This record gives sequence, C-alpha cells and structure tokens, in this order.
Amino acid sequence: MLVIGIDPGTARTGYGVVRQEQGRDLIYVAAGVISTSAESPMPERLLELHSALTEVISLHRPQSGAVEKLFFQRNVSTAMSVGQARGVALLALAEASVSVAEYSPGEIKEAVAGYGGADKRQMQEMVRVLLKMEAPPRPDDVADALAIAICHISASGFHKRLEGRG
Repeated sequence: MLVIGIDPGTARTGYGVVRQEQGRDLIYVAAGVISTSAESPMPERLLELHSALTEVISLHRPQSGAVEKLFFQRNVSTAMSVGQARGVALLALAEASVSVAEYSPGEIKEAVAGYGGADKRQMQEMVRVLLKMEAPPRPDDVADALAIAICHISASGFHKRLEGRG
C-alpha cells in the first residue's frame, strides 16, 4: 500500500509518502513542504497549493491518501485558512481518484505514539523510528504529514483484520 499523508495549511502544507508491503515494515518514500507567500492573494495561494499537490500526487501515484481533520482552537482566521487548504488537498486527491481518509490529531498521535497526548518531539521521534530514518523529520509539517500517512496505514491494517474475522 502506498499512502500520501497531507498536513494542510495555506502558508505551509506538508506531505509524506509511505509504503507498506504485505504487513511488513514501513518504508519512507518521499516528503516535503509546499510553501506559499503571505504576500500573494488567497486565491493565488490556493491555486499554487493545488498545482503543487497535483504534481506530487501524479509523481507518486498513491493508492490512498489521508488528511488531518480540522482542529479548531481559538483563532478563527487560522481555522478558516487551514479549512481552505484542506479543501484544496481533498480536491486534488479526489481529482486523481485517490481514496481519502481523515483523522483527528488525537487519532494520529494514538496510532503513531500510542498516546493521544504525545507532544511534537515524541511524534517526530516515533516517525523517525517507524520509518528507520537517521534523524527526526523536519520541519514539523513534514513530520506531521508522515505521521498522518503512518496512521492511515495502521488504521487500514486494522480494518482489514476486522473484515477478515467477519
């Protein structure tokens, strides 16, 4: 299974591509950050994000994708901006006929670190260990995107095991 995880944002969107073959170890494939300028109007930033995500999806051809659900805190304008970036990510995946799952931050932390309250450092270290990387992935957007992909692979395996018992 080849999965792309996307950590959406209008300033920076992280993506991470992870592969798992027949229940074996996870394999790091690619990761990066798509950045847009705060000086550009929002429609141009969203178009730039869409174009870049479409290119990444076309290059790697993932079988499925996962996007972090919107976690609303106090800053409404940040939540709106992240929501727009999420919409662009979902659209790019749908256009490529890639199935999509969405996970909350707590679900991602639970799947990767075994603890829904894990902090950034713990998450980066677990991603490093699970993907057998020499150093924790940086920046945070990349680590988060890889964690989202790992969460989806973990959840997909769980659902397949449940279906096998039915």
